[in-house]
Amino acid sequence: MSHSEHSYLNLLKDVLNNGVKKEDRTGTGTISVFGYQMRFNLNEGFPLLTTKRVPLKLITSELIWFINGDTNIRYLLQHNNNIWNEWAFKKWVESPDYAGPDMTNFGLRSQQDEAFNLLYLEQEAIFKKRILEDDDFAKEFGDLGNVYGKQWRRWQTSQGEIIDQLKNVIEQIKTNPDSRRLLVTAWSPEDVTPQRSALPPCHTLFQFYVADNKLSCQLYQRSGDIFLGIPFNIASYSLLTHMIAKECGLGVGDFVHTIGDAHIYLNHLEQIEMQLSREVRPLPRLKINPDVQSIFDYKVEDIGVEDYAPQPAIKAPVAV
Repeated sequence: MSHSEHSYLNLLKDVLNNGVKKEDRTGTGTISVFGYQMRFNLNEGFPLLTTKRVPLKLITSELIWFINGDTNIRYLLQHNNNIWNEWAFKKWVESPDYAGPDMTNFGLRSQQDEAFNLLYLEQEAIFKKRILEDDDFAKEFGDLGNVYGKQWRRWQTSQGEIIDQLKNVIEQIKTNPDSRRLLVTAWSPEDVTPQRSALPPCHTLFQFYVADNKLSCQLYQRSGDIFLGIPFNIASYSLLTHMIAKECGLGVGDFVHTIGDAHIYLNHLEQIEMQLSREVRPLPRLKINPDVQSIFDYKVEDIGVEDYAPQPAIKAPVAV
């Protein structure tokens, strides 16, 4: 029985029992609570959910994309990762260059109208092919602006200086592990407009803490889609903690996940009911290629898990 997974399942239950209904920018509607914290002991096992399958390769390729400072979805599509497609696709279909069928509110309409969904899938396939094959198109419509990779690796100051926050914090962990300034932030007030960023950062700030030769990490997430997004965030920041701990010669401690607006979309309720009815299984063990010395040198194939035997995946629509 996994204490870590129960932390997540208790969040689902708490929001269902105590959340309030709220409108949201997607028009889907949510049930939410404000201010929730979970703690995961990374020595109990790797916190990849077992009550539904969570695809580690998607998490790994997205994290490496962040670490590399990339902001263009081409790298993700090259690794069959489609989790950022909707925001780039939205940019294309709302541009003067788009000449296909009307894609207004494609996220909601694709769930409600099967005929429209077929049109949407057709246009999305065209979009992905052009991103992969057309450099100019990819440069214009594949780039998401000042999202995580840019802020982690190329934060630009008001004086025009560039700060590599991730590289700096790793160096500080190695040389000054007791520092209370082991922070990386993705939230820049001037970059949260649609013109600068396709999606203002949801996981806005993370901080490291070293004690007893173990590295812990706390994430502050301003907004969390509990069913689809939070399981990815838990695994992603736990993986990041493992990777940095390995480079710094440390063990791992806890991943602490603090969420501002923790919400369940109203079109995920049936899926959550199914998940809560399932039995929790033992957590897997993380495998990291021991030959990779720097966090900046990892490839997707360097990361894996052993003994992962989850319940089947549960599909649900993304609110865009």
